Formats: sequence, structure tokens, C-alpha cells
Amino acid sequence: MDHNVYVTGPIPELALADLSRHCSQLDIGPAGSTATRDVLLAGLAGRDAVLCSIRDRMDAQAIQAVGPSCQVLASFGVGVDHIDLEAARSRGIVVTNTPGVLTDATADLTWALILATARQITQGDRFARSGRWEGWEPLQMLGLDITNKTLGIVGAGRIGTAVGLRSVGFRMKICYVGHRASAELDAVGADRVDLRQCLAEADFVTLHMPLTDDTRHLVGEVELGQMKASAILINTARGPVVDEKALIVALSEGQIAGAGLDVYEREPAIPEELAKLENVVCLPHLGSATIETRLKMGQIAVANLLAVLSGKAPINPV
Repeated sequence: MDHNVYVTGPIPELALADLSRHCSQLDIGPAGSTATRDVLLAGLAGRDAVLCSIRDRMDAQAIQAVGPSCQVLASFGVGVDHIDLEAARSRGIVVTNTPGVLTDATADLTWALILATARQITQGDRFARSGRWEGWEPLQMLGLDITNKTLGIVGAGRIGTAVGLRSVGFRMKICYVGHRASAELDAVGADRVDLRQCLAEADFVTLHMPLTDDTRHLVGEVELGQMKASAILINTARGPVVDEKALIVALSEGQIAGAGLDVYEREPAIPEELAKLENVVCLPHLGSATIETRLKMGQIAVANLLAVLSGKAPINPV
């Protein structure tokens, strides 16, 4: 293919190899903090296709910068809240994503956060390394049981369902909030409830929904106040579905027992007040961060991009 393609940052080498075989010009943007807005806009100019990720703010300005030849914007990830879909649609640019492939990795990480927050894993690790540990004590770093507790799932799509199914081994009661019933969760005895009931009953509340106008700050001061004081909130969805200021207050004042967070309102910024709290586990957006999953994401993004450039229908249109 005689096409000019821009990948906004490094992706797995095998996925890039698939892409490079089909492009006359392929440029890769920088990683990390060097990927500034100016660098992004300059890299987009005059491209036939762009492979971006959730770190890239593909708003109307960015889509305008791509130029008139762009046919497809392939996103490396499931969420597309970083893309101005209307601006892309008005330009006739196809937008694709990579659904399904990161379900298990994100569900596994959700459980890592549940276990870490309930049993003070990260705090214990820091304490053990500090040189201050003087041996086993009956009341040292007591955590919470998980077995036979109630898991509340807000958003019963692929990932939420996978998280719920993993709880069966812990003999947990499951309640969930979803636009429609989940046959898989219902089959293991889960109860579909409204948000208020889910928050009130659950010992662990885990969030699994896309970021939309309706879900922004879905969990705020009122909702946190509806949770048990002994409950733990887990968020591996999108940061802005939780009102971060309200969460800091709730954690600081003991309104809830703890939180496990992989996402934040203004990534990569994490408020200092939040980072200092001992009852929070903070991760740097690792939901899909396994070797196998990131490779599959890259290969799917590339396959979507190449399909459109070759005149075929995309595999995963948004």
C-alpha cells in the first residue's frame, strides 16, 4: 500500500511489523512526557491514517490537523472518550477501537486491587522493606475478609461480568447495576439492583462503565455517603466517573474504608492529598498492561487501520 501512516507512540514491535509491511511511510511518535501537544499536532499532519491511544486528545483541533487525506483513526484501546467522534464523522474519518481483547486482563487487575486494598498488601510491602518490622503481632495490619462478602458491580458489561464470575471462588454474594440483565451473572445467583441498593449492600464496589455525559461523576459525595463505612471502592474504568475531591474527603474522614484506583480524573496527575492516603492503592493505569493483551490490542488496531485503507469495512467500527 502506498500510504502515509502515523502511530502516535510506541506499540508492540510485532504489531508495528504488520503495519510497516503495508505502508510506504510509517512514522512513530515519542513515548511518555516527550509526547507533547505540539509534537502530536505536527505528527498528524498530512496522514492517510493514524493509530492513536487513550493518552492522545484527539479533539476537533487534532482531527483538523490530520488533513483531508485521512481515512481512519484507529484507537489502541476500548474507550473512545479521548476522540471527538462528531468531528471525525463530519470529516468522513472512520474511528475504530479494540473491544473484547482486554477483558480478562482488566478483570484480573480489578481483583488485584480488591485483594491489595482488603489485605493492605502495598502498605505491608512498604513496611516490610522499611526495616521497622519487629516480627509477627496479633493486631498488626489487620485487613478485611473477602470470602462470603458482597461484591457490587456497577456496569455489567464484558469486564464487569468477568470480575463477577471470578468472585464465585470466594463464595461472594453479587449484586450488579446494568442497563440490561446479565445472563452470566444471573446464572451464578447475582441480583440486579439499582445503584443506591448496590452501594448500600456491597462490601466491595467495583466500577466498569465507559465515560459519558451520564457517567461523569456517577459516584460523588451522595453516592459515597450511601456506601458502608467498611466498604472499599475499586475503579478500573475511567477516572472521571468518580468525583475525586469527594473521594478524598470520604477516605480522609472514614466514610469508606479504602479505595483501589487504576484511573484518575486528570491523568497522569494524581492529587497529592490522594497519594498521601494510606487507605488507597494507586496504580498507573495498568488495566490492560500484560504482554499478551497489549500485543493483541496493537494487532487489532493495525488490522482495523489496514482494512479501511484497503477499502474494506473495519473490524471494530465505533
